[in-house]
Amino acid sequence: MPRNPGMTDEKIIELYKSGLSYDKLCNIIGLSDRAIRNVLTKNGVALNPIGRRRIHKVNEDFFKTWSHEMAWVLGLFITDGHVNKKVHSVYLAQKDEDLLRKVAKLMDANPTIAQGTGTRTTPMLIINSKIIKQDLERFGVTPNKSYSVAFPNVPEEFLPAFVRGVIDGDGWVQNRGYVMNVTTASELFANGLLSVLQDWNLRSEITIELTQSKKTIYRIWVKGKHDLPKLANILYEEAGELFNENKRLRMIQHAIISEQTILQLE
Repeated sequence: MPRNPGMTDEKIIELYKSGLSYDKLCNIIGLSDRAIRNVLTKNGVALNPIGRRRIHKVNEDFFKTWSHEMAWVLGLFITDGHVNKKVHSVYLAQKDEDLLRKVAKLMDANPTIAQGTGTRTTPMLIINSKIIKQDLERFGVTPNKSYSVAFPNVPEEFLPAFVRGVIDGDGWVQNRGYVMNVTTASELFANGLLSVLQDWNLRSEITIELTQSKKTIYRIWVKGKHDLPKLANILYEEAGELFNENKRLRMIQHAIISEQTILQLE
């Protein structure tokens, strides 16, 4: 049985030490459990006795107290994360691996990032923790969250960080910088996000579409070359390095052009 692409011995060891079950390891790696154990033994990795609980490094209090960092990560998990039905694992899928590493660092988690395999092409951060899973479920991140998740009760102080996480997760910013939208299948979440954008006095609206499979999706828009830089001012004021750089640059491009024009006139 061939390994899945990118599954080097080092990656197999890293995944094993993250605490995943052999069933999960077999799916991700593409090898049988016996073959995986052979790789581990060959590299001198001590095998955990069957039934013994493995230790997973992660700050299990991360989602218990609001902060700008927690709000941003929560926005990502609500859009791009999911929890496992059977085991105490949570996953965050993102094309931007650097962003996944930032999340792992914030959560003091072992940066176990599984590369895309088969039909799943997006890298995925894996965190194993019953407490983290329960806390995310409290915020609506359940196995079937896509259609049911509500906009959480985020303290006003942390709303910009949370919305920035949502946009980094499921947001799209036009390369010309005139429109931005967030796509969701949850009407509750769509209405909650729209309410926040309207409170920020942004030109915003919801459009409703049907997919080819007749599922309803909602797009929440911010429109206008003046409104996107205004949104950016709100989102990135205290962002530090916690954002998707391409989306930020697309949002602020008209503000940069205006500043350059003013300087030329002076």
